[in-house]
Amino acid sequence: MDLFVFPRWANKTRVLAGALLGGAPLYLTGLIWYGASPKTTDVGYMPEQPVPYSHALHVGELGIDCRYCHNTVENAAFAAIPPTETCMNCHARIHTKSPKLEPVRESWRTDAPIEWKKVHDLPDYVSFDHSAHVTRGVPCSSCHGRVDKMEQVFQQETLSMSWCLDCHRAPENHLREPELVTKMDYKPPKKQVEHGLELRKKYNINPPTDCSTCHR
Repeated sequence: MDLFVFPRWANKTRVLAGALLGGAPLYLTGLIWYGASPKTTDVGYMPEQPVPYSHALHVGELGIDCRYCHNTVENAAFAAIPPTETCMNCHARIHTKSPKLEPVRESWRTDAPIEWKKVHDLPDYVSFDHSAHVTRGVPCSSCHGRVDKMEQVFQQETLSMSWCLDCHRAPENHLREPELVTKMDYKPPKKQVEHGLELRKKYNINPPTDCSTCHR
C-alpha cells in the first residue's frame, strides 16, 4: 500500500517554484531598471513654489523673454534665479495688493530672498554649461519644454545621460539660429534636420561625446 504524505498535484509545485526562481532575477532587474529610470522618478516633477508664478502668463501671454529673468544663460554655466528686484520692476506698480504676491513684497521689505525650488536639478557629478548651449543655437525648449504653455513649470525631459548623448550625436535635430533660442513658437524655415545640418556646418558644431565632457 502506497503512503502519500502530500497529494499528487503537489509535484507540480516543483516546476512552478523553478520557474519563479528562474524568472525572479529578470523581474527584479526590470523592476529596478524601470523604477529608477528618470522617466519614472524625474519626468513630471513639479514642486510647489513659494509664489504661484505662471510662465504661461508671463512668457506665453505677455511675451517676456527668458533672459529677462534668467539673465546669465548666455555668459555663465548656471541659469540665474531672478532676484526679488526683477519681480518688483513690474509689481511695484502692477497688482500691488494681490495676496498671491505677498511673499514677493515681504522679500522686498526684509531683503530676504525668495526660496524658489529648483525644478531641473542635475546630479553634482554632472557638469553642464548653459552658455555653451544657448550661444550655439540649442533652444530653451529642447530641455525645458514649452514653458510658455506651463501654468506651473515641470520637468518634461528625462535629462538622463542617454538623452544628452542623443543630442550630442545629432544636434541638428534641435539647432536653430542662436538669436532665436528663446523663441518658444519657433518654426524652422525648412525641415528641422536639413536646417540643423546647415547650422551645424556654418557654426562648426561638433559636440564631444567622451566621458570628460560632462564628468570632470
